[in-house]
Amino acid sequence: MYKIVRKEDFSSVTKLFEVEAPKIAAKGKAGQFFILRVDEKGERIPLTIADYNPEAGTITTIFQEVGRTSKDLGKLEAGDYLVDVVGPLGESTEIENYGRVICVGGGVGVAPIYPIAKALKEAGNEVISIIGARNKELLFWEEKMASVSDKLIVCTDDGSYGQKGFVTDAVKQVADEMEINKLWAIGPMPMMRAMAATTKPLGIETIVSLNPIMVDGTGMCGACRVSVGGETKFACVDGPEFDGHQVDFDLAMRRLAYYKDEEKRAEAATTCGCGGGCGCHK
Repeated sequence: MYKIVRKEDFSSVTKLFEVEAPKIAAKGKAGQFFILRVDEKGERIPLTIADYNPEAGTITTIFQEVGRTSKDLGKLEAGDYLVDVVGPLGESTEIENYGRVICVGGGVGVAPIYPIAKALKEAGNEVISIIGARNKELLFWEEKMASVSDKLIVCTDDGSYGQKGFVTDAVKQVADEMEINKLWAIGPMPMMRAMAATTKPLGIETIVSLNPIMVDGTGMCGACRVSVGGETKFACVDGPEFDGHQVDFDLAMRRLAYYKDEEKRAEAATTCGCGGGCGCHK
């Protein structure tokens, strides 16, 4: 059992949990993730390690309530327990002094981009961070991102805060002004696809962090397979970070949609209160 020691609500759907997991906190690095279960009957879901505190023995994660499991997770409070927390999983980010880099976080992608930006800054890079969301309500960690960046640009799709427009627009603006040696982009799959399409003609090496369907986190189930450079890779063990210019995003997005109908039925059953037992959501 893993205790939730702190909960913070960033919006009606965006939540932060700090969880006691001393072994993961001691070994976790930027770019890695963990898998949790809410209860004994719950599904396994992967979440990024957004921060870690080896001294306190805790890890921090941020998620949005989208489907049944994430909504069940969001109902928990500080003092409650998770039945399983497994990690750290995946390959960590390759941190070097590249020179001038851009770190882009879209939506909840701000959570996993933060430790990467922090590590890159500590390695001596000039870090330009760009964070974006649909509106002001969904933005978070602006101050934390600013603290690990030489420059921070904030974007909202609707212009309710910061610069109006998409994160891709901000990247183009920066690239027009100065040379960029490398870029990391984390967020919804359509955003990462758009970012890769933006940076390819600019010749900027682009790393994305893929979030496909996962089950065991060891590569054995094959659920997280993606195509990178025409080769099959398993995001949980070969990634989650890959060369964005080599990722087959069309295939990755089709695979993400495989269980949409099942997700809708599970959520409908929760709303109904029958848990699926009455058969009204087949």
